[in-house]
Amino acid sequence: MIIGNRTLDTNQGVYIMGILNVTPDSFSDGGRYNRLDQALYHAEALMRDGADILDIGGESTRPGHTKITAAEEIERVCPVIEAIKKRLDLPLSLDTYKADVAEAGLTAGADMINDIWGLKWNDKMAGLIAHRQASVCIMHNRTEAKYDHFMDDVITDLKDSLRLAEQAGIDPQRICIDAGIGFAKSPEQNLLMLNHMEALQALGYPMVLGASRKSVIGMALDLPTDQREEGTLVTTVFGILKGCSIIRVHNVKQNVRAAKMTLAILREHAV
Repeated sequence: MIIGNRTLDTNQGVYIMGILNVTPDSFSDGGRYNRLDQALYHAEALMRDGADILDIGGESTRPGHTKITAAEEIERVCPVIEAIKKRLDLPLSLDTYKADVAEAGLTAGADMINDIWGLKWNDKMAGLIAHRQASVCIMHNRTEAKYDHFMDDVITDLKDSLRLAEQAGIDPQRICIDAGIGFAKSPEQNLLMLNHMEALQALGYPMVLGASRKSVIGMALDLPTDQREEGTLVTTVFGILKGCSIIRVHNVKQNVRAAKMTLAILREHAV
């Protein structure tokens, strides 16, 4: 997969995407990195800890989040993207579903758009990404958690999103998919997806796992967000075993180590 100036060997390697939320209300780290100096410091720390990609978000998408305008989101993310791009040589992903924000973010230096609505929220998004020759993470989501046949329906939904990408002319080498853990899914459906993610390999694109500290872990372990690291590490290992090649997490250092150990066992030699 191509992101920015990097080609990721997603058939053989596992890459860690570090989360940088420049929001006051994200479920795990809201308010910690929403000043420019704080965001830069954390971005540098994520890189030192081994992040291969940074995912920058300016609007919380947790359940019950407060929606903000595109202008507010641009004001939050663009200075951070510009500052990080000047200092760090890492591919930058922008977590947004708004075409105006995506356009501003790409101009500021973002390399990929991480769209939680899988190109379906805004009919301009797919064309914009294609025109700018950017990469995209297409996530599964829907307005209601109602399914006839859960796994089949998720795959059908993702196929619809991929069709939008194809029709717009997005380079297939710049596309990855995300099962959408925590989005339009019951706790049981989230667990089912984590246990059967290998089914998404049939779509033919690199798979992203974004389960870090999410409610599925909190409910399974009965723990608050700041005590979900062990549960997150389990999902990382499980995701790699199920074929995921990009793991989106808050705590990069621990997950880099978990990924390396998982690959060492699978390959029967150190990586």
